Amino acid sequence: MVLRVVNLGLPKTGTTTLARALRRAGLKVADRRIRRRSTSDAALKGQFVAELLYRGYFQSGDPGALLSEIDAISEMSLLREDDSLWPQMDFALIMALRVHNPGLKFLASCRDPFELSQSMLAWSDLGMSRLPNSAIPGLPRDYGQTTKERMQWIRGHYAALARFFGDDPDYLTYDIADPLARDRIGDFLGLELPWWGRLNANPVRAGASAT
Repeated sequence: MVLRVVNLGLPKTGTTTLARALRRAGLKVADRRIRRRSTSDAALKGQFVAELLYRGYFQSGDPGALLSEIDAISEMSLLREDDSLWPQMDFALIMALRVHNPGLKFLASCRDPFELSQSMLAWSDLGMSRLPNSAIPGLPRDYGQTTKERMQWIRGHYAALARFFGDDPDYLTYDIADPLARDRIGDFLGLELPWWGRLNANPVRAGASAT
């Protein structure tokens, strides 16, 4: 099995919603971690997607080598006290994914940079602590404490993706606020998405903070 869909969007851009939509469409999806229902390999259950991607990449050159039962990745970054891994910003790894997964489709879920920055700020300790205290591509340690810095980082990520992919027909960026997002994604992937909604919203800003 080869990967069919990979999302390169940042956290808090509707990635949990995307994961459910793809699952309802019949795909096996990895959303940051490998869930029990997504694999028959007991050793993979609960492991982080980012770590598996890098392990596969450096062991064999194929980032998806350890994800043989997975069809799609909806969220791949990992940020915790002892780890900061952002495969969606690693263009060498992205190129390797393309080489080893013919026909792979890339999504980039996005939202208004200010709204995304505010959602990150409101989500647990993501904006207040983990972002500024970690080394992240495009956001060195001690940066990301202000809205301006977070927005600069957010814009930079999507600008880099746009420059890298250009008019590539296997790449689609979509805004989660777009009422046609479901149809655009379905048409792009050649899938009927029987469900679309909003999941994992920030409890303090439920109107604008889905992930």
